Amino acid sequence: VQLQASGGGLVQAGGSLRLSCAASGRTFSSYYMAWFRQAPGKEREFVGGIHWTGNNPYYADSVKGRFTISRDNAKNTVYLQMNSLKAEDTAVYYCAAGRTSTLVQLYDYWGQGTLVTVSS
Repeated sequence: VQLQASGGGLVQAGGSLRLSCAASGRTFSSYYMAWFRQAPGKEREFVGGIHWTGNNPYYADSVKGRFTISRDNAKNTVYLQMNSLKAEDTAVYYCAAGRTSTLVQLYDYWGQGTLVTVSS
């Protein structure tokens, strides 16, 4: 059971990045997939999530209208398209698989994290 996140990097404020999360080891069709982030000195927070059906993606208020979650079931991959990035979006981003929730403790599987740095 593995989640592999990638796509992080350094970007200027106002720019865009796309993160990917590839799942392997078992079928994740029964799991809700989500992205979390953790900034230095802060707790890990929910960014957004999506069912494998693709229905009803849900976003934190802080990213709504700027970030978009999508999935490719054939590739067992979930994406996070991040537009209009701000300095406060700087964090390590994690993908996770679990129950439909915004709570960290309800996710069973975690990727290793990918660092996003937004320069102002």
